Amino acid sequence: MKISATIITLNEERNIERCIRSLQGVADEIIVLDSFSKDRTEEICEQFGVRFEKRKWEGYSESKNYLNSLAEYEYILSLDADEALDDQLRAAILAIKETSSPQVYSVNRLTNYCGKWIKHSGWYPDVKVRLFPAKGSSWDGAVVHEELLFPKDLKVIQLAGHLEHYSYYSFKGHRERADKYSALTAKKMHQKGKKASLLKPYISALGRFVSMYLIKAGFLDGRMGFKIAWISAQSNVFKYKELRRLNHGRTS
Repeated sequence: MKISATIITLNEERNIERCIRSLQGVADEIIVLDSFSKDRTEEICEQFGVRFEKRKWEGYSESKNYLNSLAEYEYILSLDADEALDDQLRAAILAIKETSSPQVYSVNRLTNYCGKWIKHSGWYPDVKVRLFPAKGSSWDGAVVHEELLFPKDLKVIQLAGHLEHYSYYSFKGHRERADKYSALTAKKMHQKGKKASLLKPYISALGRFVSMYLIKAGFLDGRMGFKIAWISAQSNVFKYKELRRLNHGRTS
């Protein structure tokens, strides 16, 4: 079987080269869909000869489905720019390329947080379906947390190795991205008619911290485990305050 690797980018000069290099020799084509980056993302992609397309950002599902429509080959390997295949996962994908039976394949994502690999905190194991047949598959989800839909008669087989995820290089970057997703989630919740009480932001934050740091053993990740739980809790406060703002029609 042949594979089209797909990547969405926006100002990913820090990550994109590592991602592309990990795909070389595995993917039969690499397609990047860029939302008009202002950094060196396009230049780096051109150096590696990948197919580089530009399109206005219209949300995760919309962008990924458009990207899938550009794929030439029968299987799609969907990666984010801050992800890369490790050697074991590369070998696993190369092995299944010799097969012809259509299946869906999941990978176990391992996150690098400010230089440390995170093995607990609810971040690991982190199984994601990323290799799937182009025919009959699509992404669903209007605002955030897109989900892959695929033919129900196909088995999901987990591949050996890890998808390395170089997620955050600073605590500030984590907080900014967490708040971005929280704002999108609050918008989605508001559209579904969800409500939040005055105490909900703080009760939810406490629950999130206890879950990540104690129940999911974030303390075993050391200082980074504490920071992950703390920032996640803070972002939960932001999410439900944003939901309350939307519920009450406030503009700021």
